[in-house]
Amino acid sequence: MRKCVESVCCVMFLGALLLFPGQLAGREDTRPITLRTMGSLFFGGTVTHGKDGDTFHGDHGYAQFYIPQKSRDYPVILWHGIGQSGRSWESTPDGREGYQAILPRRGWATYIIDQPRRGRAGYTEVPPSHEDAVPTTARESSAWNAFRNGLWVPPAPASLFAGSQFPGDAASIEQFFRQQAPNTGNEPRTDGHRRFMGETMAALLERTGPAVLVTHSNSGQYGWFTGMIAPDKVRAIVAYEPGQFVFPDDEPMLDVPVRNALAGEMLQGIPVPAQEFQKLTRMPILVVYGDNISTELSEVFNVEVWRISKARARAFVDAVNRHGGDAALVVLPEEGVTGNTHAPFADRNNLDIADRLEEWLHEKGLDGNAHPHTGPAPAKRTELTIPLRRE
Repeated sequence: MRKCVESVCCVMFLGALLLFPGQLAGREDTRPITLRTMGSLFFGGTVTHGKDGDTFHGDHGYAQFYIPQKSRDYPVILWHGIGQSGRSWESTPDGREGYQAILPRRGWATYIIDQPRRGRAGYTEVPPSHEDAVPTTARESSAWNAFRNGLWVPPAPASLFAGSQFPGDAASIEQFFRQQAPNTGNEPRTDGHRRFMGETMAALLERTGPAVLVTHSNSGQYGWFTGMIAPDKVRAIVAYEPGQFVFPDDEPMLDVPVRNALAGEMLQGIPVPAQEFQKLTRMPILVVYGDNISTELSEVFNVEVWRISKARARAFVDAVNRHGGDAALVVLPEEGVTGNTHAPFADRNNLDIADRLEEWLHEKGLDGNAHPHTGPAPAKRTELTIPLRRE
């Protein structure tokens, strides 16, 4: 009788895990994270040679990686957003585990990057430019609005959205503002720079092999270019609230009404050759938005931004699917998940958000472990980047 009861309890527990993964995901936190290896590397970059014979190695990306002992086949690459660094994926503002720990614990090899001219990839000869700066990085009140923790229009005090998944305590708010990170060089909003970012990521993919690319916010545009540059290496793209989208240049662009002219200008669709856009149909794409996105036109830049972005997201998903691809748009409150900010992966319910990511990857057949990822391949370079005379 006791064995029967124990068996029934076990079945009930497993059933609860399947039905309510997010509610029980916290049980995973007590399990140790067992890694095969961990480390870091630089990828991409340029080398300039001065007339005086000196050199400058810059404009590269940086990645830290965590490879579980029992890893899945495809690693996950995490790309931060505007005014951020890889810190976005490490720990949450209230000190809980971020994707840095959540994903390796679940068997995902994880690469967290700092993009060129940011954070630990800050070495560049290109000076910063105020011409390409956006309000999000100019004022802390703008960052508060961009992340939709609430609304802050100084000199009025900041507000926190009711039911927000952002922790509103003093320590978490301070941590949130201290994770902001500046560009060390210009980040122009041009196709040339987008292609540079995509080519830099392609250099990382040469070392990781085929991978799942996860972008956040402003890096969304770079994710699309990466997919077009290296479609054979990008197994899937997951974009958390991407700022901009690409569209075939031979089709009319959606006209989105705007009240803030700068937001409208910066969130224009990006036209690309139709044959390039077609490459995005070769990989599944998931676009995810949180809560508290305004449905009304606004004069406030970072309120207007996400209303425009979500409208263009629907058009992008429709375009990919119309061309034979596999794209989906998830608006969390439409699925009963409320209160999420611009960074759902760092919110109080980030275990639930991670569950949803894993469920989608499972649906797409990307969570296998027949050929586990064991870490980055060795760097390949046959030519020296400095003049060297061996004694």
